[in-house]
Amino acid sequence: MSTSTLEPTRSRDVAPRDPRTSGLMLVAGMVLLMWIVEVIDAIADQRLDQFGIVPRQIDGLDGIVFSPFLHSGFGHLLANTVPFLILGAVIALNGAVRVLQVTVIVGLVAGIGTWLFAGSNTVTVGASGIVMGYATYLVSRGVFSRRAFELIVGVVIAVVWGGMVLTSLTPTEGVSWQAHLFGAIGGVVAAWMLTADRPAAEAARRD
Repeated sequence: MSTSTLEPTRSRDVAPRDPRTSGLMLVAGMVLLMWIVEVIDAIADQRLDQFGIVPRQIDGLDGIVFSPFLHSGFGHLLANTVPFLILGAVIALNGAVRVLQVTVIVGLVAGIGTWLFAGSNTVTVGASGIVMGYATYLVSRGVFSRRAFELIVGVVIAVVWGGMVLTSLTPTEGVSWQAHLFGAIGGVVAAWMLTADRPAAEAARRD
């Protein structure tokens, strides 16, 4: 009598996904969500915009989460989409976790600052605060990390987007300069929180 045994199925080695790919997918996913929301908002006659940031109103605090995904029209959304994708893609070179960390820190600083200081009887919507934060994060992270590549990237971002950042801080009717200002501050805070410990950690590894 012969017997046979089944060879255990070998688990195939699955290559881990490149963190940069995951980061790019996260950035693209956030932009896709913005466009889906804006299509729904257009169909709903812009009624979703009421869920933006309402200054100094407790029921307006949830706008800190919702406002980056809400826009006052497709022109507003398109103006934010291009820099969001480009700057977000640069951050995504450090992976999805870094994109998420920077977005959360910038979003909280921009949102809370807008909620505290925006004009009364206004509703703030749009991802421009996040865009400003992405820009200032990329400009300032090299200062904290002291890495040559990040310093060079920061200089390039400053040259290309510096004028946009400065112009956006000028008070303009119908534009939330508070979201821009606190978004920019949030980017510096994110750079400090996420990169300030790198030199010390690298020095400790060398010792």
